[in-house]
Amino acid sequence: MADLRVVTRGSLLARTQTQWVVDQLIAAHPGLTVEIVECTTSGDRIQDRPLPEVGGKGLFTLELESALLGGDADLAIHSLKDLPTALPDGLCVGAIPPREDPFDALVLPKDAPTPVTDDPLAVLAIGARVGTSSTRRVALLRHRRPDLIVEPVRGNLDTRLRKLDEGQYDAILLAAAGLRRLGWSARISARLGLDTMVPAPAQGALGIECRSGDERVGSLLAAIDHAPTRAAVDAERAFLAALGGGCLLPVGAYAEPVGESLALAVAVAHPAGIEVVQRTAVGPQTAACKLGEGLAQALLAEGVDRLLNDVQGERG
Repeated sequence: MADLRVVTRGSLLARTQTQWVVDQLIAAHPGLTVEIVECTTSGDRIQDRPLPEVGGKGLFTLELESALLGGDADLAIHSLKDLPTALPDGLCVGAIPPREDPFDALVLPKDAPTPVTDDPLAVLAIGARVGTSSTRRVALLRHRRPDLIVEPVRGNLDTRLRKLDEGQYDAILLAAAGLRRLGWSARISARLGLDTMVPAPAQGALGIECRSGDERVGSLLAAIDHAPTRAAVDAERAFLAALGGGCLLPVGAYAEPVGESLALAVAVAHPAGIEVVQRTAVGPQTAACKLGEGLAQALLAEGVDRLLNDVQGERG
């Protein structure tokens, strides 16, 4: 029997991320044996509707968490941006490895020239069709470029790229991290920085979920936990949680470690892009959650929740 059983979604990206984590664990603990078990989630099964219409908490995590709670697996590997801020009783994030590229990427069809401009969105023609299923990306894109036609695109990364190259879209927006992890960095036409699009909370980070109180598993995971990344995503996820929202809200948050401090940049958007509120704050890494919660409370005091009242779908 293997020392660890790891449950993962069956997509190419999920399997690649899981294998990377397994390789890090084996490198840290030579001789460790690991079994990988694939699982299909609700989010994987429902491909014909935009994510906000599907709704629900943990579309890509519920079945994996059930395997952990039922003792069928010891670990579940998630893209941390997909993991709800409130975990089920009995589960915790046991490790967060070093973060990949946290920003969004503009991806053009395979034969399109790479844009050379300070504004990556300027390459898109008036009325261009842009594919994304993220409410955050939709809102921020509509705010910057209300002339664009924003359409939903579902499926794994390879499916989305195929749809783009077939001409169904003029461009799509994706997380740069997923493309980089799959070795597809060449498909990134432009990275969208903070001045263009604030990333989703915890984007680019992996969360390794396990049972709370499992000291054996916790000690194995400690070797690959990265404290600066954990502090950054703790601040981002605390900001999201304090707004009372989940991963389907049009909210961006990105914290960057600067010495022993964190610089947190956030954006809260009306889903139609009518208005976007952006703020920044700085605080110590040792008080990451307090930094995120404090900035959220300040924005709520300003009435920022008015932008979120029209959001459909998950609010927890």
